[in-house]
Amino acid sequence: MLAPRSDFPIFSRRVNGHRLVYLDSGATSQRPRAVMDAMVRFDSETNGAVKRGAHTLAAESTLAFEDARATVAAFVGADPGEIVWTSGSTAALNLLAYACSNASLGRGEALADSDHAGAYDPALTEKFRLAPGDSIVTTRAEHHANLVPWQELAARTGATLRWLDLDPEGRIDPATLDRIDSTTKIVAFTHVSNVTGAVSPVAQIVAAAKAVGAITVLDACQSVPHMPVNVHALDVDFAVFSGHKMLGPTGIGGLYGRRELLNALPPFLTGGSMIKLVTMERTTFAAPPARFEAGTQPVVQAIGLAEAVSYLEKLGMENVATSERALTARTLAGMAEIPGVRVLGPADGANRTGIIAFTVDGVHPHDVGQVLDAAGVAIRTGHHCAQPIHAHFGVTASNRVSFGPYNDVDDVAAFLDALAGVRAYFGVEK
Repeated sequence: MLAPRSDFPIFSRRVNGHRLVYLDSGATSQRPRAVMDAMVRFDSETNGAVKRGAHTLAAESTLAFEDARATVAAFVGADPGEIVWTSGSTAALNLLAYACSNASLGRGEALADSDHAGAYDPALTEKFRLAPGDSIVTTRAEHHANLVPWQELAARTGATLRWLDLDPEGRIDPATLDRIDSTTKIVAFTHVSNVTGAVSPVAQIVAAAKAVGAITVLDACQSVPHMPVNVHALDVDFAVFSGHKMLGPTGIGGLYGRRELLNALPPFLTGGSMIKLVTMERTTFAAPPARFEAGTQPVVQAIGLAEAVSYLEKLGMENVATSERALTARTLAGMAEIPGVRVLGPADGANRTGIIAFTVDGVHPHDVGQVLDAAGVAIRTGHHCAQPIHAHFGVTASNRVSFGPYNDVDDVAAFLDALAGVRAYFGVEK
């Protein structure tokens, strides 16, 4: 075990009379007491309106808010000005897709008069404009949050949506990279599949996109909490991540964007705090990231996320990745010994993370989940907001195990023991 269970208050409880075995971190992770304490401390001692006052509490709140941004930015290898706070990765992806819509409608011209206008490059705004004849490329491995916004953007602009396909193991097939061509304006893809745990060939996809001048968007929700991630080193243009998947609170996430591209991107939401000057006739906008942070921000959530990042940094992300790889290998080996269990995705631990989707012959995934829950083992059941990749495997739903830094070999043993009894429980022959 890498992170002591005693650091996480929820592990003091029992579920259905059993020690809690939490194997659903891919959906939402548990939070250490340090994160909860940081949020309570802020609310108890500091809480004030961020960027909306000169009094002591407002000034302290603003400083804490921006310090949190700097902490999170450093964790993912970005500059503070390249991180936009959102309510999560879904909001971040929609922000980006709708901002592209606004660029396509010609709203980029308004940026010429915005704050930081000296850094504005109209040629970069042109990169966000889509029209009939252009294409957006995503992959069959995507979470719906990184597919549906691009489907809708294509529908709004007349662009064509294409996708990279998968090999039999569910990995992105490099042979389909030729679908990124001279018409492609945006390439949006997952870093790690939330179904198979397979790590995408980021360098190959980025190289193909750059060759045609396309913008790259990386869904890093399932990578940032589980391995070292440096967005500058990955050379992607945008990336998204969610706080509640990385030991932090719900209601907070981030959009990373290259500084020059954020400067050239029109806003999506408008209102307070994202403006430079407002008259009755027109408005000019603030520089990023403020341009994309209209209204009241998730301040205490940002404080909690920064504390979660500090906790992960103390563990060491290489250590987190190593621990989860070992647990994954042990789990896959154990599952291979249980009749009727089919793993969706790579059958070994190579180039994958601690996410394992599987089916049990003759038993519906929800029934599998209930049997495991009776033994105190929490897993995910359903299509995991990723129906196309399930269709690729010829199923409509699956079960999913996903590890966090608080899991250990005892958790694996409890899971395997409960899983081994599922088919017998339902009277399914071996």
